Formats: sequence, C-alpha cells, structure tokens
Amino acid sequence: MIRFDMSDAEYHSRPELSSTGARRILDSPARFRYWADHPQPAKAAFDLGHAAHAKILGVGAPIIIIPNEHLTDSGNISTKAATREWLQEQRDAGLTPIGRADAQRVDAMAEAVMAEPEARTILERIHGREVTIIQDIEGVPVRARFDIFGDGEAADLKTSRDASPRFNKSVASFGYHLQTRWYDDAYYAETGERLRTFPLIVVESAAPHAVGVYDLDFSYHDAAGQKCEQARNIYRRCMESGEWPWYGRRTLNAPVWVLIEDEEQREIQI
Repeated sequence: MIRFDMSDAEYHSRPELSSTGARRILDSPARFRYWADHPQPAKAAFDLGHAAHAKILGVGAPIIIIPNEHLTDSGNISTKAATREWLQEQRDAGLTPIGRADAQRVDAMAEAVMAEPEARTILERIHGREVTIIQDIEGVPVRARFDIFGDGEAADLKTSRDASPRFNKSVASFGYHLQTRWYDDAYYAETGERLRTFPLIVVESAAPHAVGVYDLDFSYHDAAGQKCEQARNIYRRCMESGEWPWYGRRTLNAPVWVLIEDEEQREIQI
C-alpha cells in the first residue's frame, strides 16, 4: 500500500516495523521492545530539523514562533516548567515551536538548498512528499516514510553540522544506509522493482548552510541489505516466541586501535 496522505502522527502510531525500529532491534530486542512500549515525547533538539523539513519540503508540522515570555534574556529557550509545558502543548497540537532566530536559520537553509543545482533539480523533478509505504516482507509487517518520492525515485533530506563528504561518517554512525535500504526493500515489496535513485540531500544547520548531495554506493547497499534482513528475522523470532532478549553472551574482539596502542607500548618498553 502506498499512501500520499498519511499524517505524521498516524504514521508514527502504526505497529509495523520501521527503519528506526530495525536499527534498535539490531542493538537489542529488549531495548526495541521498551522503546516501542514507552514512546517518548518529542525533544526540542529535533525542532530545528523538523522545521527545516517542513520549510524545504512544503509539508509537515507548521512552525510556531516561541513568544518572548518563554525565552531567556539572551534569546535561548527557557528551561522553566511552564515553558516545557507550553512547548509540549504545541507539539501535541501538530506544531513545531522554534525561536525567531531559528526561524530565520530555517529560511536561510531552505534558500541554500534551492540554490544548489543538484538539490533543486531533485526537488523539482520528484513531486511526492512524505509518502508512506506499508508492506509485508516475508511475514514481517514493515513501514517506510519517504521525504521525497515519485515514479521510482526517492530522496531524503538531512540536516547536519557538516554537509561535506565527511558526512560519510554520519551515514555509517547513524545507519542512514540501513534506512535507505529499508525503504528500498519496502518499495520492492510493493512494486517488484528497485528504486532507480535514492540520494541524500544534506544541508548544514549553521551559516553559510552549505549543501551536499550524496549517493550511497553498492557496498553500503549490500551491507545494509544483510542488516535489514537480520532485523526482520530477529523481529519475527521475537514475535513468535514472545521473548525479547537483551545482549546475551558474546565474544568481544579487540578493536584495531587497541592492538596498535599495545604494540606501540611494547616498542617503548623495549
């Protein structure tokens, strides 16, 4: 099933396994089960990214400017209980609360993305926004929500402190390659075809808001495919057994830096 009109709230309330859930279940089935059973309220740290998505993609939670009464003299968001309560009320109402300075940053980020030729071409060519696929893969119900989707193509928008090719470290650290493969698997289950393209559009959150557009090569695609299959298998076994283990007993291998450090120490002693 492909849905072009599913709200963000409805999507996140659905029970199917998502790419975020897959990454958590690979860490620990018990941690995934706790996370699924105890949803956490939205964090202020994510508001800027959500606001940038809404501005650039033209969909999502509308922005609401935080009034001065909830700001400190220096312009930062107050940590008082009344402010925390007000912020949560806005998020619960489907709004994204940000300060006036951050709203200006969001406008500048949007302008930077549209000024980058590759990013602009993608946004103008692919018209679907926040498109959802609900499917079943080998008995496991899964869901995927594309930032940008249409006619066999997709793209994802990321905000980052560094949009240079060093963003490659973030891809590996945060499992963005697993996310793109998870979405591609959902699309394949829906259509029997693979996505033709799936680049990441990355914009820096600080001025001058540099922009990078990155394709992930086949090595990422293959490695993520194995991880996605592993996550689905773990989920299936846990659902069938009703058991959600922690980490279990494993053998830890010494990382390369430890071996190098030990070798250097021996050389010094000699």
